[in-house]
Amino acid sequence: MPHSDLPRTLGELRSSPFFDQLQPDRTLKEELRSNLIAKLHTGETLFPGVVGYEDTVVPQVVNAILSRHNFILLGLRGQAKTKLARMLTSLLDEQLPYVAGCEIRDNPLRPLCKQCRDKTASYGDNTPIAWIGREERYVEKLATPDVTIADMIGDIDPIKAARSGQDISNELTIHYGLLPRSNRGLFVVNELPDLAGKVQVGLFNIMQEGDVQIKGYPVRLPLDVMLVFTANPEDYTARGKIITPLKDRIGSEIRTHYPLTVGQGIDITRQEAWTRRRSPVAIEVPPYIHEVVEQIAFIAREDKRIDKRSGVSQRLPISVMENVVSNAERRALKAGDTEAVPRILDLYAALPSITGKLELEYEGELKGGDAVARELIRSAVGKVFHTYLEGVNLRQVTQWFELGGSLRLDEDMPAREMVGELGRIQDLLSFTGKLGLSENESDAMRASAAEFILEGLYAHKRISRNEELAFVAGERASRGDDRGREEREEGGRRSDFQKRGGNGGGRRNLN
Repeated sequence: MPHSDLPRTLGELRSSPFFDQLQPDRTLKEELRSNLIAKLHTGETLFPGVVGYEDTVVPQVVNAILSRHNFILLGLRGQAKTKLARMLTSLLDEQLPYVAGCEIRDNPLRPLCKQCRDKTASYGDNTPIAWIGREERYVEKLATPDVTIADMIGDIDPIKAARSGQDISNELTIHYGLLPRSNRGLFVVNELPDLAGKVQVGLFNIMQEGDVQIKGYPVRLPLDVMLVFTANPEDYTARGKIITPLKDRIGSEIRTHYPLTVGQGIDITRQEAWTRRRSPVAIEVPPYIHEVVEQIAFIAREDKRIDKRSGVSQRLPISVMENVVSNAERRALKAGDTEAVPRILDLYAALPSITGKLELEYEGELKGGDAVARELIRSAVGKVFHTYLEGVNLRQVTQWFELGGSLRLDEDMPAREMVGELGRIQDLLSFTGKLGLSENESDAMRASAAEFILEGLYAHKRISRNEELAFVAGERASRGDDRGREEREEGGRRSDFQKRGGNGGGRRNLN
């Protein structure tokens, strides 16, 4: 219904279809439940854009809503907890009536605050009605140690009392906090363990008894809210930052997770990464680049040098993909190419997007964040290379290097020139068909594919790179390849770490 046609007084509301929304048995949780049931009947996708949770997290969220539970989403960073919480607004009614001017959006038939009780008693069916949309019924608070009871629940406002001429004990002098202001809506608290214990205590009554107390003043506010929390498992279970009575009052504990398959991760990264951008050059990302970027995150999550308690956020592949595309875009603009196609070389240019998101254990600290990230890239390339080129005889390519050939690829080389350089290697370009390329592919795409093949051979130690970053035969680089260089750098880092007084007892965030 157009907003201008909505009822504007309580009398008009009584004779409209919206009157059913105000019935005593239709609380917020019943509203969510009935709208969810309607979506389940029609087979509508419940949380579009949330990938990988269809068979795990979403069914548990559905069960919690059907059970009318307050619930907590428990998971490591970058697992779409807040995104999922915000999408709960799709289960709310499109428009909701309330007493116009009310701070806590009172139901006209059952007003809670004194001001609305007085207004409805005075005006009756002429009580003015206002309307609120779905998004406005969502209130989110990031828990921090400085959040107070007054912020969450409310406080007595002496200035309001002075201006209105009311006694300070009068209910009209109350300044409502975030929780009362989310009445008839969703109230989400992110990072719950960071909330001070005394503030957590303040949530008890609203969750169990449905009322609050403000500054010791015995005002009863049976708020109609649904509480959703998010937290990190380490804080939630190990450090004791959530007090037991509050944990006991949370109806459902729902565990989130990282993508279970590389395919799911690629879908998330495609959806979230800013790659479909306006640019003077056409941008195309080959499938094997998507796979390598995602494999970096998957391999990092299993790497013993990286702190598993902190996790490896899904933001890592998203940020890496954005950086990779930007580097390819920069190269194309500088070289005068019309198409930007990311290459493996662009992954190394995106190292700042990797190191800034890894928390290292002691062994990783000694190795150095940059060296760890480079090894992650190399392992990811090797794994994807094996997927595409397993069983393919690349002896002609490696033989070219063994016979004395070497190839150094300039980062800013135009695609046409690069294809010319790569074409010197026997049969190399013919193998790009194994990556799904046709004979009519652009030079930028062929150059990217051929470089991926060389990087894959390097990852499997069938060719090497020397200190000038040129591809050479393995045995000719035994003295000066980058593996040896990394070992020398590692020794230097170990010495520097010891000079700084490092004792190996901690970890750091490489920001």
